[in-house]
Amino acid sequence: DVQLVESGGGSVQAGGSLKLSCTASTATYSSYYMGWFRQVPGKEREGIAAISMNGRNTYYADSVKGRFTISRDNFLNTLTLEMSSLQPEDTAMYYCAAGRQYVTFSATPFRQRQYEHWGQGTQVTVS
Repeated sequence: DVQLVESGGGSVQAGGSLKLSCTASTATYSSYYMGWFRQVPGKEREGIAAISMNGRNTYYADSVKGRFTISRDNFLNTLTLEMSSLQPEDTAMYYCAAGRQYVTFSATPFRQRQYEHWGQGTQVTVS
């Protein structure tokens, strides 16, 4: 089974930056497309950024486009989300996710059922 562990969350003032990381415990990391999702208590989890297996294609929700950058390192089995110009509405639990079963990933990169593996999450609080 694939284990995903997020790190890098914390508290930051509005306008600040944070960098989230996700480490995957699998020898076949490069065969997974990856995504970042976030959830606020009482609301549905939303996809905010996703990246293809080779890292050449990235996808962003409108709410984070231009402020967040997703990247991956297939040698180190890591996924990164660099967040800047953070606002209070970015406060949420952030999750990384991995999937490889759906050829439709590029058409619907934030469809959650396409992701088979999820991390435990890391909290981001912006005040």
